[in-house]
Amino acid sequence: MDMIVTDESPSQISDKLKELLFTKSAEKVDAFKPVVASSLFGDSEETELEDEQEIEVDPETESED
Repeated sequence: MDMIVTDESPSQISDKLKELLFTKSAEKVDAFKPVVASSLFGDSEETELEDEQEIEVDPETESED
């Protein structure tokens, strides 16, 4: 608002607004990175381990041999 009142050029006002919006969005993205990373990579590792355990311990296939 101060820039509008002091008659700064429209391009400078626009650049400053873009800079502020970029900064706010970057902060929000940084805040969500750990949440997204744990949901993408954390759950898949648990699922893979569960699948491996099911494959390794299957009494039906052992008794059929």
